[in-house]
Amino acid sequence: MKKKILSILTIVTMLSASGCQSNDNRAVNDREGNEVNIPTKIEKIISTAPSNTEVIVDLGLSDKLVAIDKYSTDIEGIDENIEQLDFSNPDAEVIIGLEPDVIIASGHNKTGSAEDPFKSVSDAGIPVVYVPSSDSIDGIYKDIEFIADVVGEEEKGKELIGEMEKEIEKVKNIGATIENKKTVYFEIAPAPGLFTFGKSTFLNEMIEIIGAKNIFESENGWVSPSSEAIIDKNPDIIITNVTYIDNPTEEIKGRDGWEHITAIKENAVYEADKNSSSRPSHRIILALNQMAKAVYPEQYEK
Repeated sequence: MKKKILSILTIVTMLSASGCQSNDNRAVNDREGNEVNIPTKIEKIISTAPSNTEVIVDLGLSDKLVAIDKYSTDIEGIDENIEQLDFSNPDAEVIIGLEPDVIIASGHNKTGSAEDPFKSVSDAGIPVVYVPSSDSIDGIYKDIEFIADVVGEEEKGKELIGEMEKEIEKVKNIGATIENKKTVYFEIAPAPGLFTFGKSTFLNEMIEIIGAKNIFESENGWVSPSSEAIIDKNPDIIITNVTYIDNPTEEIKGRDGWEHITAIKENAVYEADKNSSSRPSHRIILALNQMAKAVYPEQYEK
C-alpha cells in the first residue's frame, strides 16, 4: 500500500511539473450540482458509464477517450484496444497515469460506497464530473447538454437533442391519437427474481408516449413484483429486454399459471433492444420505436 501511494504521488508530481493541469480552467456545475474546475480544452477523456460513452462517441469524440468502463466495449466506434477499467473499484494509480483532462463519471459508480470513489483522483488534481442516471427524458436532454458543454461540443450536443426530440415527437403525435390504450408489462429481469418499473422512470415515460399503459404505473421507480401480481393485472402486451437467458420470450410464454394472461394467449410477447432500453442516452429512440411497433403495429408500421 505504501509503495502504491508513493507511485501515485510520483505521478502527481510529474503531472504538475509537466504543466498537465493548465491554469486555463473554467468552473462548471455537474449534474449533481458540484462545482468543478475543468480545462477549457479537453483532449483526453475517461468515461465510466455506457450512457455517457454513447453521448461522447456520437459527439464525434471517440478518439479522445483514453479509458472506458467494461460495459461500454460494445459501443460502435470504440477503439478495441482502449483501456477498460473497473469503476466499481477504480485504480487511482492507473487513472492518474492516463493523464485525463476530465473524468465523466456516473452516479452508479457510487453504488455501495458512502465515499466518492474518485476522491483520491480528484485530490490529485484531475477533475471528475458526475452525471447521475436520469429517470426522465428531460433529464437525458440535460445530460447530453451538460456533456457537450464539458467537452466543448455545444452545437453537436444541440443537434443530438434536436434529432431525439424530433423522433420522440413523431411517436408522441401517433400515441396521442390512441384511445383504447393497451396495457404493458415490461420485464427487465426474469423469474424467479422478476423486476420491472413504475412511474418516475424514462421507460414508463416511453410506454406513455407510444399511447399505452404500464401495468405498474402506480408504483414508484424500480419494482420487484410477484408472479401473481402480473397475472392479476393481465397485461395485453409483454416486452422483455432480458438477454442473459436463452429464448426469453419463450421462457415467459411457458411459465406456470401465465397461460391465461392476454399477452400469452395472443402470442403478444416481444423483445426490445437491451442497450437502448436500459441506458439513459439519446439512443433510447431505437427501443421507443421497437416498443411502439410491438404494441400498436397497425399505427406505427404504416
